[in-house]
Amino acid sequence: MDMAELTALLTPDGLRLLDEQDPLQSTADVAAAVSRLRKQGHSPDLVSAVVTQTRLRMKAHTKFGDFADRMLFTRAGLEQATRLSVAARHAARFRDAGIVSVADLGCGIGGDALGLAALGLRVEAVDADEVTAAIAAYNLAPFSDAVTIRSGTAEEYVRTATDAASGAFPVDAVWLDPARRTAGHTETSRTRPEDWSPSLDWVFALAEQVPVGVKLGPGLDRELIPDDVEAQWVSADGSTIELVLWSRALAREGVRRAALVIRGDTAHELTAPADAADEPARPLGAYLHEPDGAVIRARLIGEVARSLDAGMLDEHIAYLTSDAAVTSPFVSSFRVHEVLPAEPRALAKALRDRGVGRLEIKKRGVDVDPAALRTKLKLRGDESATLFVTRIGAKRVAILAERVWAGEG
Repeated sequence: MDMAELTALLTPDGLRLLDEQDPLQSTADVAAAVSRLRKQGHSPDLVSAVVTQTRLRMKAHTKFGDFADRMLFTRAGLEQATRLSVAARHAARFRDAGIVSVADLGCGIGGDALGLAALGLRVEAVDADEVTAAIAAYNLAPFSDAVTIRSGTAEEYVRTATDAASGAFPVDAVWLDPARRTAGHTETSRTRPEDWSPSLDWVFALAEQVPVGVKLGPGLDRELIPDDVEAQWVSADGSTIELVLWSRALAREGVRRAALVIRGDTAHELTAPADAADEPARPLGAYLHEPDGAVIRARLIGEVARSLDAGMLDEHIAYLTSDAAVTSPFVSSFRVHEVLPAEPRALAKALRDRGVGRLEIKKRGVDVDPAALRTKLKLRGDESATLFVTRIGAKRVAILAERVWAGEG
């Protein structure tokens, strides 16, 4: 979205027109909406803004629920935004540390600022892009008494807000979301740290001075993580979504590694003072366990294994195995049926003989394309199963199993 589109939209008539739109499910729906709105005499800028926002509001329901229907977005801003349930947990960390005021530097469309303001914290929200800052101001309008929004860079904010004489900082703590950004947030990425704004060196220097929370991609090179911060990997409903580094008062005493696993409305966390040593490998047992991605990223597989009386399937592969059924929020468990030939033709015959027509394929430690393998297997039948294609030592194996749902033995 550019400023002309946003200006056209941010009028009573423009916002009313947006709220009147029905969901746009397909490209045909979009084309029909554009044609209808243009025939009604609306400007190209307003039509583009209304159609774009209608589509983005639909997508935003996965992160913001019904709040999405009262918000505005950019495409990249929505993609990068913290889902509201996770933002609430971020905000609780600040509140529980006794923080009263937070600078949200790189606030995007305002997802985390919403969580902070909802818990009663005072927020100074800053974004380098004028359009995005304006959208954040709209989204945060219900908290206007507690939130101020401005356009500018994180570096500019810190430089101008710090008292020159005393060095005093105007807020108690900082929240940061470094990424590569372009005008209008049309492109946002966390894949190349050297392109980020602000830079990680600048972020980590600030984290030594004031309590800081830094939202990063979960695949960040662990060598870049400072020794004196708490690193918390977060997964939500099976997807590892972020790494948050907490410094000073925001870091919990004795915790340097944490895996927060969120499933629906429940959350479970595993913490440790350092990476956990793995358990030794053991022969395949009656059950196979797949650790949650946050547990794997935090290198706390060993902690989970010891709590389950399980061992590694292979010392280099992130699968666990045990002879007894277990229940844990930190793993998905599967009952092992048998080990099948790993060669596609023989595997296809074995699955057909067992009537397996619905197959979940998981792979780790082997060069296998699950989609291509599925095509080769030519599945048919009424049975369902899970297939693990992995490696034990130097041998490639295919393990046929069934998922054990919570509460099953």
